[in-house]
Amino acid sequence: MKTEIKFFGIIGVFFACVALLYGFWTGWVEPVGWVALSLCAGLGFMIAFFLWNVGRKLPLRPDDDEDGEIDQIAGAYGAFSPFSWWPLWLALSGALIFLGVAAGMWISAFGLILGVWALCGWVFEYYSGEHAH
Repeated sequence: MKTEIKFFGIIGVFFACVALLYGFWTGWVEPVGWVALSLCAGLGFMIAFFLWNVGRKLPLRPDDDEDGEIDQIAGAYGAFSPFSWWPLWLALSGALIFLGVAAGMWISAFGLILGVWALCGWVFEYYSGEHAH
């Protein structure tokens, strides 16, 4: 997790510097920009702190070993459906929900119904047919 901690720490430092630069540039008059950038910095620091806190309690991963070999991390990462159509329907429902926020809430309601259907279909994809568990 060392790499992830450094990555999110750098993101936090970057946004903190940009928030200060933006604040000085605008004379601290425009309140939305530097506040939003400060919140982004806080989010980066928060994720880095969480990963650091969790990483202290877990054993080192093969990724963190400087002398580690590739075969130390080899193994199954999970089951993925390479030819599934459900992610497409779920993405379409997300697009309809966001379109509905801008155009009309009835579109969001339709997108929400479609999203529940697509999510259930994706979750229970292997519970029927030839791949039933």
